[in-house]
Amino acid sequence: MKLRWFLVACIFAVLPLFAQDQSINIRVGALLDGKGGVARNTNVVIQGSKIVRVGPENSTPTYDLRSLTVLPGMIDTHVHINGHFGKEGRADNRGETPAQQALYTMENAYVTLMAGFTTVQSVGAAIDVDIREAIARGAAPGPRLLTSIRSLNENTGDPAQLREAVRKLKSDGADLVKIFASKSIRDGGGQTMTDEQLAAVCGEARAQGLRTMVHAHAADAIKAAVRAGCNQIEHGVFVDDEALKMMAERGVYFDPNIGVVIQNYIKNKPKFLGSGNYTEEGFAHMERAIPLNFALIKRAVNTPGLKLVMGTDAVAGAHGDNADELITRVREGGQKPMDAIISTTSLAAQSLGMAQSIGSIAPGMEADLIAVEGDPASDITALKKVVFVMKDGKVYKNIRR
Repeated sequence: MKLRWFLVACIFAVLPLFAQDQSINIRVGALLDGKGGVARNTNVVIQGSKIVRVGPENSTPTYDLRSLTVLPGMIDTHVHINGHFGKEGRADNRGETPAQQALYTMENAYVTLMAGFTTVQSVGAAIDVDIREAIARGAAPGPRLLTSIRSLNENTGDPAQLREAVRKLKSDGADLVKIFASKSIRDGGGQTMTDEQLAAVCGEARAQGLRTMVHAHAADAIKAAVRAGCNQIEHGVFVDDEALKMMAERGVYFDPNIGVVIQNYIKNKPKFLGSGNYTEEGFAHMERAIPLNFALIKRAVNTPGLKLVMGTDAVAGAHGDNADELITRVREGGQKPMDAIISTTSLAAQSLGMAQSIGSIAPGMEADLIAVEGDPASDITALKKVVFVMKDGKVYKNIRR
């Protein structure tokens, strides 16, 4: 039934794509440009997929959004877009056909787009490649998708084998390399990859023009990844002040995932319990990690120069609730709402190497725009009230009251 609903939604979501090549004028009451700037009573003019002008405009508006706040489409730098609960209501999806897996994945993409996220980075599953291409063709509604296709870990091989694995990812069309440098938090989070292995992966990725994202909870694993020249660190429950300072000094992006993923696991515990390391002990580890995460985000927010980007690690049950990460960072970590907005717009785009095309509202940028009820710069929960979504100049959601 859920998949049938999704197919109907796809049909109606794609319909507007065929009638929007003309110039579009959006009249805006309040505009957040994604870089900290605010404009009021202005217009955003769009031609095709690009923003061509921001400022006064005399033409009749195509969309009048003066009662809303307009900002760039949000970016989630860490999701697992294929993660879903199958027909038995469990996270164990064995026995599904490839078509069923694809439909569940496209459903996740659709609800994520409707939540105002116009770009996501999925790390990673092989099915992401086909979903990425389907969305790019306009065959299915969803956020712009980047993928690691699969991940590398200590068992992938010695440094030479790891370098070859990176080259294979490049030839297979990966947008980045995902690395597991420590155990899951459910297994204690200790370092697993050696310093030499990390240096091989991140060095070869640089040579191939690929970014690197490192799963690391232990402080030693984080420091090793930073020394190896890796680009982005995920999680970091046991990070210390030295590691935070190292990331800040070397321009490494940090994405701690403190507001969605563990909360989602606990909320859906019966659907995960009994699969792999989703044991009672594993859940106990996750519950203990929540206050550690809240302490972590406070320290991260107060580390000068740290590039704190927004990612959720969204898995089955969490897609569409991505903005909860930002709300938690503001509430529990004391992050300023505008800084949180920047972390999911221009700074997130910078971390993807896409700052010249997405993440801010300015002439020449892709027309990825959302509108929300309220002012997220003063009340971050407004990011949960998305009523208008445009991606690449095409409107996918418009439910203004």
